[in-house]
Amino acid sequence: MPATDGDGPADEPPAYELPNYADAVLSQVERVPEGHVVTYGDIAAVVGKGPRQVGAVMSQYGGLVTWWRVLRADGRPAQCHDGEALEHLRAEGTPLKGTFLDRVDLARARFPL
Repeated sequence: MPATDGDGPADEPPAYELPNYADAVLSQVERVPEGHVVTYGDIAAVVGKGPRQVGAVMSQYGGLVTWWRVLRADGRPAQCHDGEALEHLRAEGTPLKGTFLDRVDLARARFPL
């Protein structure tokens, strides 16, 4: 929910106050450097919830961070945004594998949280 202090100029975007859990998830995503990835389960293990809860946070707030660096456990990137995740990963030089180079090589690209 938007929360503003009412003191900023009219053209200033509203500040958002994230729920604590969402903030914890997004903070972990922000730690992942270019060319590396984590899975929903990796983040879940750190923040103390399940991968589905991490997915729900990413669905709602992921646009605030490098969302394409969070993958399924099998290395598949998010399928939303017309394949934009794979484009980002390729541009960052993230190691890929598979017949169509459409999955991330987690053994080489996984970032330890």
